[in-house]
Amino acid sequence: MPRVPPFDRSATYEDLARLPEHLVAEIIDGSLHANPAPEPRVASSAMALGGTLRRAFEQRGPESWQLLPGPELHLGGDILVPGLAGWRLARLHELPATAYFSVPPDWVCEIRSSCAASLRARKMEIYAREGVSHAWLFDPTARTLEVSRLEDGRWTVLATHIGDQLVRADPFEALELQLAAFWPRE
Repeated sequence: MPRVPPFDRSATYEDLARLPEHLVAEIIDGSLHANPAPEPRVASSAMALGGTLRRAFEQRGPESWQLLPGPELHLGGDILVPGLAGWRLARLHELPATAYFSVPPDWVCEIRSSCAASLRARKMEIYAREGVSHAWLFDPTARTLEVSRLEDGRWTVLATHIGDQLVRADPFEALELQLAAFWPRE
């Protein structure tokens, strides 16, 4: 994993922008974190999941969602980049003209390979602080999907789906997902 030089100050957006484009860079609690983009098989799995959700929920009237891969989220002083994120159309009718979002999403999907567990835990705290109501932890390598909902400011794990199950996962329970369709081919 590439090392980011230590700072004797809080990292800035300019520090983040100076990193090579092949890195996924975030600022969490004033510290700059950079990770390689997910490996191609994991990225392909995440795109398959995002594409399936987008096709199902993009044109559903009041139930529509804006769903995007890897959006840059500016939440308080933190800059996060989840693997996938979605906003109910009622909350984000039009995409911003900026390269980032300042409106917290309604749903995030973190891809397990993209950051260390301790960093992922801190990101979940930030998502809770900002009122993101749903979070998925998607791990194509382990073939798991963990589904959580924010309740009273804390994450409640609703389900952990494993293997090739057919699932209906909050907040997209109107759609039955065949998990086998999202796992990397052997």
